[in-house]
Amino acid sequence: MSKRRTLASRLGGTSAASHGYEEIETQHTQRTTQPVAGESIPLQRLSIHSRKNSDESAGMSSTFSVDTPLMATAADLDEQRISMPSMELDGAAGRTLANDSGGGGGGRKRGAGKARTEPLNPLDNTFKRSKYPANVVSNNKYNIITFLPIVLFEQFKFFFNLYFLLVALSQFVPQLRIGYLFTYVGPLVFVLAVTMAKEWHDDHARKKRDKEANSQRYTRLDTDGPVVVPSAKIRVGDLVRIEKNQRVPADMLLLRTTESSGACFVRTDQLDGETDWKLRIAVPPTQKLRDNADLFQLHGSVYADAPHKDIYDFVGTLTVDSGLPGAEAETLPVTVPLGAENTLWANTTLASGSAVGYVIYTGRDTRAAMNTGHAKTKVGILDSEVNRLSKILFVVTLALSLAMVALDGFKAVWYVTLFRFLILLSSIIPISLRVNLDMGKSFYSMTIERDAEIAGSVVRNSMIPEELGRIEYCLTDKTGTLTRNEMELKRIHMGVMAYTLETSDEVTRHVRANLKDRIPTSETLNPASGAAQQPVSLADAGGVGSLAVGHGKARRDMPQRVFDMVESLALCHNVTPAEESAMDNGADTEADADTASLHDARLGVAVARPMAYQASSPDEVAIVKWTELVGVVLAERTLTSITLRLDALLPETQDGHGVAPTLTYDILHVFPFTSESKRMGVVVRSRLTGDIYFVQKGADAVMTRIVQFNDWLDEECGNMARDGLRTLVVGRKRISKDTYARFEAAYQRAKVTVVGRADAMQSVVAEYLENDLELLGLTGVEDRLQDNVRATLELLGNAGIKVWMLTGDKVETATCVAVSARLVRRDQLVHVISGLRTAHEVSDALETLRTLSDCCLIIDGDSLQVTLDFFRDEFVQVASTLSAVVCCRCSPTQKADIVRLIQRFTRKRVLAVGDGGNDVSMIQAANVGVGLVGKEGKQASLAADFSINQFSYLARLLLWHGRNSYKRSAKLAQFVIHRGLIISIMQVVFSALFYFAPIALFQGLLLVGYTTVYTMAPVFSLVLDRDISEDIAMLYPELYAELTKGRSLSYKTFFTWLLISIYQGGALMMIALWLFDTEFIHVVSIAFTGLVLNELLMVALEIRTWHRWMIWSILGSLAIYVASIWVLPAYFDVSFIVSAPFVWKTVVITAVSSVPLYIIKAIRRIYAPPAYAKLT
Repeated sequence: MSKRRTLASRLGGTSAASHGYEEIETQHTQRTTQPVAGESIPLQRLSIHSRKNSDESAGMSSTFSVDTPLMATAADLDEQRISMPSMELDGAAGRTLANDSGGGGGGRKRGAGKARTEPLNPLDNTFKRSKYPANVVSNNKYNIITFLPIVLFEQFKFFFNLYFLLVALSQFVPQLRIGYLFTYVGPLVFVLAVTMAKEWHDDHARKKRDKEANSQRYTRLDTDGPVVVPSAKIRVGDLVRIEKNQRVPADMLLLRTTESSGACFVRTDQLDGETDWKLRIAVPPTQKLRDNADLFQLHGSVYADAPHKDIYDFVGTLTVDSGLPGAEAETLPVTVPLGAENTLWANTTLASGSAVGYVIYTGRDTRAAMNTGHAKTKVGILDSEVNRLSKILFVVTLALSLAMVALDGFKAVWYVTLFRFLILLSSIIPISLRVNLDMGKSFYSMTIERDAEIAGSVVRNSMIPEELGRIEYCLTDKTGTLTRNEMELKRIHMGVMAYTLETSDEVTRHVRANLKDRIPTSETLNPASGAAQQPVSLADAGGVGSLAVGHGKARRDMPQRVFDMVESLALCHNVTPAEESAMDNGADTEADADTASLHDARLGVAVARPMAYQASSPDEVAIVKWTELVGVVLAERTLTSITLRLDALLPETQDGHGVAPTLTYDILHVFPFTSESKRMGVVVRSRLTGDIYFVQKGADAVMTRIVQFNDWLDEECGNMARDGLRTLVVGRKRISKDTYARFEAAYQRAKVTVVGRADAMQSVVAEYLENDLELLGLTGVEDRLQDNVRATLELLGNAGIKVWMLTGDKVETATCVAVSARLVRRDQLVHVISGLRTAHEVSDALETLRTLSDCCLIIDGDSLQVTLDFFRDEFVQVASTLSAVVCCRCSPTQKADIVRLIQRFTRKRVLAVGDGGNDVSMIQAANVGVGLVGKEGKQASLAADFSINQFSYLARLLLWHGRNSYKRSAKLAQFVIHRGLIISIMQVVFSALFYFAPIALFQGLLLVGYTTVYTMAPVFSLVLDRDISEDIAMLYPELYAELTKGRSLSYKTFFTWLLISIYQGGALMMIALWLFDTEFIHVVSIAFTGLVLNELLMVALEIRTWHRWMIWSILGSLAIYVASIWVLPAYFDVSFIVSAPFVWKTVVITAVSSVPLYIIKAIRRIYAPPAYAKLT
């Protein structure tokens, strides 16, 4: 039989009462006979009923089972309940969402893997590499086999690429060949080569980043000792040691921790977005081993169910057949049921101690990978618009070709003539458009990366920079994106006085003044002074009972009131302290050894050392850190007691070192925080005075009716809430021993009630404790925002971008951050939807929401899931009209579903921004994904299209770079289309006047040179143009809203350019023929020269802000054209070119085709200027 162990010992002394401890029902196998006293009976399961510290509706609780083979005696079975920490074992453990598609909090969607049983001892494992996927991160889109097929498919799914492929192939048919083969094949090959090179470069960069992630070093345990291996070499069945603050590389079973209790905390914000630390428990048989080396003496197996997406559920068993030491070997074989509380999922971070884990899932089988969507090829809306326009251009080409054949009377083999005209006019759909646009994208990407204002930004997808100028919805994560996840107590209000961080020294003076005449001084206690040769207790120091003086309703002086507030904050929480070992070095070692024995509750003294804190909620830590700042330190916590160290009494000359007095309290009861009660309380008894106090803190909505009447609480709560601070009302009540005895008896009776136990227990607490509390004060905690978040969100809002915040945190936290970040305007209504469970409730809530004209909607994850299941379209129809929406308790899959829902319903461009692994699915689903390089890793950054270092960079990325990228590409696309149309119109006019013959007007090198050396540089220089300065763009974000309408490249602008092309092409050709000389070569010379000069002038006409490279490109192209006249005598008559008739005819042609457009543009700028022109 195994040695009797209680759950308290399993948790190693951190105690039930100390952390806001929940209560545990002990379930055991029913017996037909009563157990004999002292008989050991196996406890099959410990079922932990925890009220989640989340945003669930009233009364919702979760049940989480801790399977353990512990043994209990018959006497133990008489105990009705065992204390257990109230910290969430698994965040949203037990939470069931209706999302059957799987996901972080959704249904159990199985992966491709199967359930597995592997040897517990690595020495028994054959490690078949092909059996399970490799433990690698892979964000690349291609491999050596799929690269060419996928890239070609992605290119030829665009109509104009497919069209030019057919045109190029047609030139291999002799009857259809027109001009040089290179004229049609060369540009297509060049376009494909450029595209493939860029795709290879981007994918190579992704692979390089993946390689860095897969090369992170971890310690694998082996019989020969620890071995450092890269993450990619970790296999199922390996034993891996994880250190504090190290990221878990694969899904693992927790075997051992450095805590004797087998407990450790993990941070899961990169997996589920929740900021609360989660408690994990090591498997008991392996935790009880002497050291890690003993793991290799065990022989058995580990069973794990098939991989699936649900991060809150795991089913497995650990069987030990041999190898357990001592008496426990008699119980073998033993099988231990495993649950999610025994696991360490990949992408979580170990927050305390170190741990040894057994790898159960790797690579794509991990929960993190299964909740991450696969990378897809994103196509920008501008590319889609250009693709649609190319179809129109094809219709124009076909219509002109048919017109030519029809006017010729469909003679002979007219279909061959039709195809020849289609090929002859193929420049209407310019293949150079893809080249110019892709080169433009690369230029925009380079500009973004070189912008010193957003230093460190990386463009990981250079195909969609224009999308940054068309965003209408911004979906952002909270933790690590908008906030730093660094809680800080900013303000305390006590009715007549208010204190901030800046005035904390005043609080310290009040605390010291209250204690200095009642507690022994540092000189009395410090062994170095020679005055503490005999143990000194507080009772011997004088003033023992005076600590209690004034506690209660009587009027007290300010130092006493301040100390009462600080003392209550230091007692009422669920924080566990730990000394920072890094401080134990050097000269302090000897002093520590001399005073270590003084750390005793009877003596009431302790060595002053820096402390570290662990808790399930960071705001709890913030409050305890503040009490430490003002001189009241949480020094120790056990299952039954809590000790405060009074550093405020240390002389300032000791700089926080030395021996400080302590106060110790017995923890009698803890009433944990729940989403239903919205408050937590603790009953403590001072060992110094014997007095019993009930201390409680909670939300003002519930505490207002519990504390005594006051006239300031509501007003101050409103003030703090408007500043985005999370408020807690603190109250206290002194309880007589008789009252406590009556409460204890009534509470014990309520605890054994079978029906309505929770209500009965709450009624007793309300009757004896929760009434007439003395109001001590009000705290305001701030989740510190990233730099310039408020200004950025204001800019985005003014730019017409609707911001949605999707977070894994609870409603209260998200609401405070939304207010603090100014996502909610000061005059805006906040409408909260939470706790909905039925379709009828959701329907009523949506009807109410429709009646609210302008509000910020805040909805929790469970309500959101029910809404999406039953009223998906109705919800998005209403929510899409709101300026701000906050979705709380969202799983990674829900975030991606919301992105796709907005895209499908609104047909608008959606940007998603996040910093964690839980945001990857959302980032990949959005039209534009932006990843922040955060403290918790680079998963989001690696998977995103754009990587930035701060959320505030988003404003410049959209308002400046997004504007330039879209406006420039739109102008560039239309100009390239115009360049192809004008030469095709000239060809049509020429053919029509020469008997509809499909003969090329400009052949060979002239046609190739026209789209390359003669006009390419000036046309491409349009990527340097800008319509407004960056100061104007950032000062007037309203200008961005005009871009989202897509007016820069629309059917209106397209047909405008079509008409311009028809006019200019017709004018150039008609006048050239009208000025026809004796030689045909003269017509070509005049017409082509006029065409080149016309294009250069049109470029100059379109430029709004001149750049020196624009001037050089125009002058350089003109010089190249002039030089080519002498180089290409087959196309030009040099003697005619240098004559006066050529000059004046060329001037006339160019003036007729260009000057009218200059006049029209000048008139429009005067009488109908664009919005941005009014600001410059």
